[in-house]
Amino acid sequence: MALLLAFALLYLALGIGLRDPWPSDEPRFALVAQEMLETGKFWIPHRGGEPYPDKPPIYIWLMALAISLAGSVRLGFLLPSLLAAFGTLALVADLARRLYGARIAWVAVATLLASVQFVLQAKAAQIDMVLTFFTTFAAYGLLRHALLGPARGWWLAAWGAMGAGIITKGVGFLPLLLLPGWAWLARRGEATPLNWKDVGLGLATLVGVVALWGVPMIVMSLNDADLAAYRDNILFRQTGERYAASWHHHNPWYYYFVEVIPWAWMPLSLALPWAIPAWWHRIRRGDARTTLLLSSVVLILVFFSLSPGKRGVYILPALPLLVLALAPLLPGLMRKKGPNIVAASLLLLVGAAFLVAGAGGLFGLPALARFADRYQVSPWHWWLLLALAAIGLLAWPGWRRGGIALALWLAVFWMTWSTIGYGQLDRTRSPRDLMKHVADTTGADAWLGMPNFDEEFLLQSRQPMVHFGRETPAAAQLAQAFHWLQQAPGKRWMLIEKNRKPDLECAALDQARDLGYQNGDYWWLIPGSAFAGCKGEDGAAPVFVVPTATSPLIGR
Repeated sequence: MALLLAFALLYLALGIGLRDPWPSDEPRFALVAQEMLETGKFWIPHRGGEPYPDKPPIYIWLMALAISLAGSVRLGFLLPSLLAAFGTLALVADLARRLYGARIAWVAVATLLASVQFVLQAKAAQIDMVLTFFTTFAAYGLLRHALLGPARGWWLAAWGAMGAGIITKGVGFLPLLLLPGWAWLARRGEATPLNWKDVGLGLATLVGVVALWGVPMIVMSLNDADLAAYRDNILFRQTGERYAASWHHHNPWYYYFVEVIPWAWMPLSLALPWAIPAWWHRIRRGDARTTLLLSSVVLILVFFSLSPGKRGVYILPALPLLVLALAPLLPGLMRKKGPNIVAASLLLLVGAAFLVAGAGGLFGLPALARFADRYQVSPWHWWLLLALAAIGLLAWPGWRRGGIALALWLAVFWMTWSTIGYGQLDRTRSPRDLMKHVADTTGADAWLGMPNFDEEFLLQSRQPMVHFGRETPAAAQLAQAFHWLQQAPGKRWMLIEKNRKPDLECAALDQARDLGYQNGDYWWLIPGSAFAGCKGEDGAAPVFVVPTATSPLIGR
């Protein structure tokens, strides 16, 4: 087991330092973490000088610590996800060993390590892998008490982990969905009994952990209008309102079952048609482990399905629990013909798809040629797709070992993606080179304004930058930007998308510098002197200064 976990750490760490943060979420968190380090404002996160109310601070604290220890954003921003993924694997390994034995523990770790969504999030600087560590830690503690207990120390540790999960992301309480199944099993004498005293102590522990951050945050917001808005947003809008009346990511109730689980939990999901009857047999036989684990997975899926706003990553905390329920079945399922036929067929399909893409790119298929031109894909990388296709097709094992062959191909894919893939896409997904070119063009001391900003540009800035409020209407941002530029036209520039040309009819666009394509848009760099004929409006929007190492924080 130690060797498997050591391999897992190296496998998941592969690629760290080879790329910058990529949109949409990674640059935002890295920017906020870097700003914490630059300003010393750790208790209430800020993004470009503006309070950032979308998420509580634990994940950003961890990223700031990692960046500080690593000495750079590029080396540090992926470390929290890596360590959280490794911690989750270790918890799953230990709990599987205690529930089923050492052999099944090995199977559980290998299965989780092969799961697409788990590896994807372990290699992404998003908040959900850290959340999953806290929810898995909490589930570990609850299950130690319920099935292997009594273990009241683990019971209280679980509630503490849920509190930490809540101030990582609001749904850190998800392990509480173990309690309905637990109560039912306890009534039948198949789990440690629950009592109100233990529940009360657990709730007090959870509230106490949340209060460690929440109470000082509320006190700090009492006499500051901006911080009061932050407080109300994070306590109410980003929690209950976001769940019950989400304003984005709208998807149908069946979204997770039809559009996410089949690919995100692959190759585990391929075994579900055979696993479900086996689970049902175990539940009817009175297997409390299967009953408790599956009941929580089902309730997590139902919980997120009831909200109108859905993202595939939301259900990641359920994956370790599903793996724990599936692991004891896998040795038998892998000997069955059906699951291996499905896995081998999928491997053939994936290999054929890569073959078509690689050959089409080499022979100049128009759609792929346009893609290659936009994203600077060289012919050599079409050969890479052909190589992945060859590995998939040559690794085809017939119908006997399809599951293992598919898992091994996925491992090759992730190792390729984490090295060559990072190097290929970093220039198109990170504006590092563009922002260096901007600083060289304007001079490092010139100020840069960016209406409707994207965090990756602020993060990669080499010079002082301002923006005009994330939630401010676009017209108000432009009116304030015109006024700001007109105050010092010789030292101030605007970075803006070319598709905003209709909004810039007042400007002398013959002075604009074409920066080409970057991060999904074509860009202009326009000097302040080009806006002399535009009507600016002081106070139309706030002016936020982005605090970076090269841009002193001078206030709004």
